[in-house]
Amino acid sequence: MSKFLAEFIGTLTLVLFGCGAAVLGGDHVGQLGIALAFGFAIVAMAYGIGPISGCHVNPAVSLGAFIAGRMSAREMVIYWVAQFAGATVGAAILWYIANAGGLGGSLGANGWGEGYLGEFPMQAAFAFEVVMTALFVIVILGSTGAGSSPGFAGLAIGITLAVIHIVGIQVTGVSVNPARSFGPAILVQGQALSQLWLFIVAPAIGAAIGAALYRFNLLKAA
Repeated sequence: MSKFLAEFIGTLTLVLFGCGAAVLGGDHVGQLGIALAFGFAIVAMAYGIGPISGCHVNPAVSLGAFIAGRMSAREMVIYWVAQFAGATVGAAILWYIANAGGLGGSLGANGWGEGYLGEFPMQAAFAFEVVMTALFVIVILGSTGAGSSPGFAGLAIGITLAVIHIVGIQVTGVSVNPARSFGPAILVQGQALSQLWLFIVAPAIGAAIGAALYRFNLLKAA
Protein backbone atom coordinates (compact mmCIF):
# COMPACT_ATOMS: atom_id res chain seq x y z
CA MET A 1 0.00 0.00 0.00
CA SER A 2 2.86 2.41 0.79
CA LYS A 3 4.42 1.76 -2.61
CA PHE A 4 1.07 2.20 -4.36
CA LEU A 5 0.45 5.50 -2.59
CA ALA A 6 3.99 6.71 -3.23
CA GLU A 7 3.72 6.02 -6.98
CA PHE A 8 0.28 7.61 -7.08
CA ILE A 9 1.52 10.81 -5.40
CA GLY A 10 4.72 10.88 -7.40
CA THR A 11 3.02 10.59 -10.79
CA LEU A 12 0.36 13.11 -9.76
CA THR A 13 3.14 15.53 -8.84
CA LEU A 14 5.03 14.99 -12.09
CA VAL A 15 1.94 15.80 -14.18
CA LEU A 16 0.87 18.70 -11.98
CA PHE A 17 4.33 20.32 -11.92
CA GLY A 18 5.45 19.54 -15.46
CA CYS A 19 2.22 19.99 -17.39
CA GLY A 20 1.26 22.76 -14.98
CA ALA A 21 4.37 24.72 -15.96
CA ALA A 22 3.31 24.43 -19.60
CA VAL A 23 -0.35 25.32 -19.06
CA LEU A 24 -0.16 27.90 -16.28
CA GLY A 25 3.29 29.38 -16.82
CA GLY A 26 4.43 28.46 -20.32
CA ASP A 27 4.13 32.00 -21.69
CA HIS A 28 6.43 33.23 -18.93
CA VAL A 29 8.99 30.44 -18.41
CA GLY A 30 9.25 29.17 -21.99
CA GLN A 31 10.50 25.78 -23.17
CA LEU A 32 13.49 25.77 -20.82
CA GLY A 33 11.30 26.49 -17.80
CA ILE A 34 8.91 23.69 -18.72
CA ALA A 35 11.82 21.28 -19.18
CA LEU A 36 13.23 22.20 -15.79
CA ALA A 37 9.82 21.80 -14.15
CA PHE A 38 9.65 18.17 -15.32
CA GLY A 39 13.23 17.55 -14.28
CA PHE A 40 12.91 19.20 -10.87
CA ALA A 41 9.68 17.30 -10.20
CA ILE A 42 11.57 14.04 -10.68
CA VAL A 43 14.43 15.21 -8.45
CA ALA A 44 11.98 16.18 -5.70
CA MET A 45 10.05 12.91 -5.89
CA ALA A 46 13.23 10.81 -6.13
CA TYR A 47 14.24 12.02 -2.68
CA GLY A 48 10.67 12.25 -1.36
CA ILE A 49 9.31 8.84 -2.34
CA GLY A 50 12.40 7.09 -3.68
CA PRO A 51 13.07 5.30 -0.38
CA ILE A 52 9.49 3.96 -0.45
CA SER A 53 8.89 2.84 -4.04
CA GLY A 54 12.02 3.69 -5.99
CA CYS A 55 10.15 6.61 -7.60
CA HIS A 56 9.35 5.05 -10.96
CA VAL A 57 6.31 7.34 -11.55
CA ASN A 58 6.37 6.00 -15.12
CA PRO A 59 4.98 2.72 -16.51
CA ALA A 60 7.88 2.51 -18.98
CA VAL A 61 10.37 2.65 -16.11
CA SER A 62 8.50 -0.07 -14.24
CA LEU A 63 8.48 -2.18 -17.42
CA GLY A 64 12.21 -1.63 -17.73
CA ALA A 65 12.77 -2.65 -14.11
CA PHE A 66 10.72 -5.81 -14.70
CA ILE A 67 12.63 -6.76 -17.86
CA ALA A 68 15.93 -6.08 -16.09
CA GLY A 69 14.85 -8.48 -13.32
CA ARG A 70 14.46 -5.86 -10.60
CA MET A 71 10.75 -6.29 -9.87
CA SER A 72 8.04 -8.92 -10.22
CA ALA A 73 5.21 -8.85 -12.74
CA ARG A 74 2.67 -8.45 -9.92
CA GLU A 75 4.51 -5.48 -8.47
CA MET A 76 4.83 -3.92 -11.92
CA VAL A 77 1.06 -4.10 -12.45
CA ILE A 78 0.43 -2.50 -9.05
CA TYR A 79 2.80 0.30 -10.00
CA TRP A 80 1.06 0.76 -13.34
CA VAL A 81 -2.35 1.15 -11.71
CA ALA A 82 -0.97 3.71 -9.26
CA GLN A 83 0.84 5.64 -11.99
CA PHE A 84 -2.09 5.90 -14.39
CA ALA A 85 -4.43 6.83 -11.54
CA GLY A 86 -2.01 9.46 -10.22
CA ALA A 87 -1.50 10.98 -13.66
CA THR A 88 -5.25 11.19 -14.19
CA VAL A 89 -5.88 12.90 -10.86
CA GLY A 90 -2.95 15.27 -11.47
CA ALA A 91 -4.37 16.21 -14.86
CA ALA A 92 -7.85 16.66 -13.35
CA ILE A 93 -6.47 19.06 -10.72
CA LEU A 94 -4.67 21.01 -13.43
CA TRP A 95 -7.82 21.05 -15.57
CA TYR A 96 -9.82 22.50 -12.69
CA ILE A 97 -7.27 25.22 -11.93
CA ALA A 98 -6.78 26.13 -15.59
CA ASN A 99 -10.50 26.36 -16.29
CA ALA A 100 -11.11 28.34 -13.12
CA GLY A 101 -8.53 30.82 -14.38
CA GLY A 102 -10.07 30.96 -17.84
CA LEU A 103 -7.14 29.19 -19.51
CA GLY A 104 -8.52 25.82 -20.59
CA GLY A 105 -6.24 24.50 -23.32
CA SER A 106 -4.55 21.18 -23.96
CA LEU A 107 -3.31 20.41 -20.42
CA GLY A 108 0.13 19.85 -21.92
CA ALA A 109 -1.07 16.82 -23.88
CA ASN A 110 1.43 15.11 -26.14
CA GLY A 111 1.04 14.95 -29.91
CA TRP A 112 2.56 15.37 -33.33
CA GLY A 113 1.73 16.52 -36.83
CA GLU A 114 -0.01 19.53 -38.31
CA GLY A 115 -1.02 22.13 -35.77
CA TYR A 116 1.06 20.66 -32.94
CA LEU A 117 4.13 22.70 -31.92
CA GLY A 118 6.94 21.91 -34.41
CA GLU A 119 4.56 19.87 -36.63
CA PHE A 120 6.93 16.90 -36.81
CA PRO A 121 5.60 13.80 -38.64
CA MET A 122 4.54 10.63 -36.88
CA GLN A 123 7.72 8.78 -37.87
CA ALA A 124 9.89 11.42 -36.18
CA ALA A 125 7.67 11.41 -33.10
CA PHE A 126 7.83 7.63 -32.83
CA ALA A 127 11.60 7.52 -33.25
CA PHE A 128 12.10 10.28 -30.71
CA GLU A 129 9.99 8.57 -28.06
CA VAL A 130 11.65 5.17 -28.56
CA VAL A 131 15.21 6.49 -28.47
CA MET A 132 14.72 8.94 -25.60
CA THR A 133 12.87 6.40 -23.44
CA ALA A 134 15.64 3.87 -24.03
CA LEU A 135 18.26 6.41 -22.95
CA PHE A 136 16.17 7.47 -19.96
CA VAL A 137 15.79 3.89 -18.77
CA ILE A 138 19.52 3.26 -19.24
CA VAL A 139 20.29 6.23 -17.00
CA ILE A 140 17.78 5.09 -14.38
CA LEU A 141 18.94 1.48 -14.25
CA GLY A 142 22.59 2.50 -14.32
CA SER A 143 22.34 5.17 -11.64
CA THR A 144 20.44 2.87 -9.27
CA GLY A 145 22.27 -0.39 -9.97
CA ALA A 146 25.35 -2.13 -8.63
CA GLY A 147 28.40 0.09 -8.39
CA SER A 148 26.38 3.31 -8.58
CA SER A 149 26.18 6.23 -6.18
CA PRO A 150 22.48 6.01 -5.29
CA GLY A 151 22.53 9.26 -3.33
CA PHE A 152 23.04 11.10 -6.61
CA ALA A 153 20.61 9.03 -8.69
CA GLY A 154 17.78 11.54 -8.30
CA LEU A 155 19.91 14.33 -9.72
CA ALA A 156 21.10 12.24 -12.67
CA ILE A 157 17.58 11.10 -13.53
CA GLY A 158 16.03 14.55 -13.12
CA ILE A 159 18.71 16.24 -15.22
CA THR A 160 18.29 13.61 -17.93
CA LEU A 161 14.54 14.18 -18.08
CA ALA A 162 15.06 17.95 -18.26
CA VAL A 163 17.52 17.59 -21.16
CA ILE A 164 15.15 15.25 -23.00
CA HIS A 165 12.50 17.97 -22.74
CA ILE A 166 14.88 20.69 -23.91
CA VAL A 167 15.61 18.59 -26.99
CA GLY A 168 12.15 17.29 -27.75
CA ILE A 169 9.32 19.54 -26.59
CA GLN A 170 8.84 20.78 -30.15
CA VAL A 171 8.71 17.19 -31.46
CA THR A 172 6.08 15.55 -29.22
CA GLY A 173 5.82 17.70 -26.11
CA VAL A 174 7.88 14.80 -24.64
CA SER A 175 6.25 11.79 -23.10
CA VAL A 176 8.74 8.96 -22.43
CA ASN A 177 6.00 8.11 -19.93
CA PRO A 178 2.64 6.55 -20.91
CA ALA A 179 0.95 7.70 -17.69
CA ARG A 180 2.04 11.33 -18.19
CA SER A 181 0.42 11.19 -21.66
CA PHE A 182 -2.68 9.31 -20.53
CA GLY A 183 -3.82 11.75 -17.85
CA PRO A 184 -4.13 14.86 -20.03
CA ALA A 185 -5.33 12.93 -23.11
CA ILE A 186 -8.41 11.36 -21.52
CA LEU A 187 -9.52 14.78 -20.28
CA VAL A 188 -8.72 16.75 -23.45
CA GLN A 189 -10.05 14.01 -25.78
CA GLY A 190 -9.92 14.76 -29.53
CA GLN A 191 -6.54 14.55 -31.24
CA ALA A 192 -4.68 14.00 -27.97
CA LEU A 193 -6.71 10.85 -27.31
CA SER A 194 -6.49 9.56 -30.89
CA GLN A 195 -2.69 9.90 -30.80
CA LEU A 196 -2.28 8.42 -27.33
CA TRP A 197 -1.35 4.99 -28.72
CA LEU A 198 2.07 6.25 -29.84
CA PHE A 199 2.90 7.47 -26.35
CA ILE A 200 2.15 4.03 -24.95
CA VAL A 201 3.76 1.87 -27.65
CA ALA A 202 6.93 3.86 -28.35
CA PRO A 203 7.99 4.33 -24.69
CA ALA A 204 7.32 0.62 -24.06
CA ILE A 205 9.61 -0.34 -26.93
CA GLY A 206 12.26 2.10 -25.77
CA ALA A 207 12.07 0.81 -22.20
CA ALA A 208 12.43 -2.79 -23.41
CA ILE A 209 15.50 -1.88 -25.45
CA GLY A 210 17.18 -0.03 -22.59
CA ALA A 211 16.38 -2.73 -20.04
CA ALA A 212 17.50 -5.57 -22.31
CA LEU A 213 21.02 -4.15 -22.30
CA TYR A 214 21.12 -4.76 -18.54
CA ARG A 215 19.15 -8.01 -18.62
CA PHE A 216 21.65 -9.62 -20.99
CA ASN A 217 24.67 -7.99 -19.31
CA LEU A 218 25.62 -5.89 -22.32
CA LEU A 219 25.78 -3.08 -19.79
CA LYS A 220 27.07 -3.99 -16.33
CA ALA A 221 29.26 -2.58 -13.61
CA ALA A 222 32.92 -3.48 -13.84
